[in-house]
Amino acid sequence: VRLGGFAAAGQALGLSAGAVAQQAARFEGWAGRALFRRHARGVTPMPEAVAVQRRLAGALHAIGSVLAGLGPAPVRIAALPAVAQLWLAPRLPALRSALGVNVSVTALERPPEAKRAPYDLAVFFAEAGGSVLEADALIPVCAPALATGLRSPADLAGVPILTDSVWSGDWRAWATVAMPGRPVPRGVAHSLYALAVDEAVAGAGVLMGHLALVRRHLAAGTLVAPVPPAVPSPRALRLFRLRPLGRGSAAGRVAAWLQTA
Repeated sequence: VRLGGFAAAGQALGLSAGAVAQQAARFEGWAGRALFRRHARGVTPMPEAVAVQRRLAGALHAIGSVLAGLGPAPVRIAALPAVAQLWLAPRLPALRSALGVNVSVTALERPPEAKRAPYDLAVFFAEAGGSVLEADALIPVCAPALATGLRSPADLAGVPILTDSVWSGDWRAWATVAMPGRPVPRGVAHSLYALAVDEAVAGAGVLMGHLALVRRHLAAGTLVAPVPPAVPSPRALRLFRLRPLGRGSAAGRVAAWLQTA
């Protein structure tokens, strides 16, 4: 209602327009009446929907104010699923131990809308904005056992290739620099990058690695990078502050810790 359409709401929430439309339809079914006019250009909220949204917004704000006085609220972080699983999760135990704060992580496919999102911080790959947590680069990675005989890009033609549907252009971006004029390696696509990493660790194939996400595996030796070069990515892993953080606030301390982790 506030943003004027399902597509805009989905972008703000990190959901598809269809998912928002489905929830709106379920709410209309519960209410027993239509709350949106559907037309070719989108949707228009009915007056009843506008009135309900305003009253609910006020009620939720009041509930939040009451609960804020009951104890420390967790620091809420939104992150890309792969970032949440491969970069944030390994750091959370040390973060909680060092700062003594509760941290809640929500995985979203897109950065949330800053002004209205129920999050304090966001960690996403981006070309600009926020604070750089870690630079990124692309390089093929695989299990040590699969690396035997891999020395140059041409050797990739004889091994299984892993990719991920979200970053489907990674192999092309790397190949343009590393092996110009040669066919772009293609192979099995996974819908989750973290799953593709697990497959690579298990020896299922060669994955195009994001150094910011696989650096720990490389340091531990569970993955190796036998085929150079590492091609710098224009996008870095960045930390975004979604609301003003007071001096000494829990969210401010978490942000400072993440920048040195």
